[in-house]
Amino acid sequence: MLYQLYEAQRALMAPFSEFASASAKLYDHPLSPFAQLPMAQRMSASFDLLHRLAKEYEKPPFNITSARVGNVDVAVQEQVAMAKPFCRLLRFKRFTDDESALGLMKIQPRVLVVAPLSGHHSTLLRDTVKSLLQDHKVYITDWTDARMVPLTEGPFHLDDYVDYVQDFIRLIGPDVHVISVCQPTVPVLAAVSLMASRGEATPLTMTMMGGPIDARKSPTAVNNLAMNKSHAWFENNVIFRVPGNFPGAGRAVYPGFLQHTGFVAMNPDRHVTSHYDYFQDLIKGDDGSAESHRQFYDEYNAVLDMPAEYYLDTIKTVFQDFALVNQNWYVRGELVRPQDITTTALLTIEGELDDISGAGQTKAAHDLCEGIPSNRSLHYDAEGAGHYGIFSGRRWREKVYPEVRGFIARFGSAQASQPVRSPTAKGGAKLSAVKTARSR
Repeated sequence: MLYQLYEAQRALMAPFSEFASASAKLYDHPLSPFAQLPMAQRMSASFDLLHRLAKEYEKPPFNITSARVGNVDVAVQEQVAMAKPFCRLLRFKRFTDDESALGLMKIQPRVLVVAPLSGHHSTLLRDTVKSLLQDHKVYITDWTDARMVPLTEGPFHLDDYVDYVQDFIRLIGPDVHVISVCQPTVPVLAAVSLMASRGEATPLTMTMMGGPIDARKSPTAVNNLAMNKSHAWFENNVIFRVPGNFPGAGRAVYPGFLQHTGFVAMNPDRHVTSHYDYFQDLIKGDDGSAESHRQFYDEYNAVLDMPAEYYLDTIKTVFQDFALVNQNWYVRGELVRPQDITTTALLTIEGELDDISGAGQTKAAHDLCEGIPSNRSLHYDAEGAGHYGIFSGRRWREKVYPEVRGFIARFGSAQASQPVRSPTAKGGAKLSAVKTARSR
């Protein structure tokens, strides 16, 4: 019933949001007589803020149309490499007539970015993709809003997520480099582990960024909620049926609007301050700062529904049973054994100020992957970076990305197994080899 009430409220607010948008322009347009009135700028700012607080936020586009390869700007086209009911595998295909750039692009490594299915759309990793396109052929998982998937497509469990990742890796090929951000670090590690156990070719490298491999370490507020509430509590309090005005009518989901409420509740003061600053920027005519605010919240406020089965599986497997680190996680009857991975190089990345995945949670992957030689098992701490800073923004571009790019280049072939040095990154953080449990 809560979902239906939310939809009714959204429908009720829609005309008021449009009225506020029109009124903001009425008091701001240079040809409007209302723009000449006293306090016109303040009135326009007030209506604009009201519009943004009341409007519905749709999934934004990636809008990546070009990339810099070497010294040449090349065109980028978004293509669907594989389509599944709950996910599309997107490829950002690059085109150019420049022979030197074309030759460079042909030899650049393939990268699969596994985006999180945890509330926001994959476009949250737009900055990640834009950086990677300079030096790589890039694919990304684009998860579908569960309310748009008809019931006839069946349920979607955590096991299905693992299957999807394996299918994508097989499609791209064994020379792929996999990057997982936040939530997918766990199913990606399971997918590669199962492939290794079966004797299948595994990716050349795995880069895991800010994920809950071992949620027991330095638990955050997000971890504590998942660990301290019972499985039945989540099932009874956050799972609802999709209303009849969507293709997925009747599907059980964890609604996006509930997730968004949780995101905002983690740092309410920060969001209030941000909106007040936006109001002040509009009054002052600071268009640059105002546009930065719009771009951030257009992305941040666009959320999707998660399939209930997948969400509840994740809560139980990752945050309550700790099945991966306790080595008792079975995917379709097969035991997940990270120790069977031997040929894939591993890089884990954590943000110093990450308030979603605590310190040591991602680094724990090294203890599990004891079959990976220590000279191919590396960890990087991003100083001054929060959760989003390790894959987006200035710190990602200036500190984290150069380390990811260098790691992929060093282990870009199956023969790249020689010991490596431990370089020091800009800002003083150290990329260091990690001893595995076996080597201890």
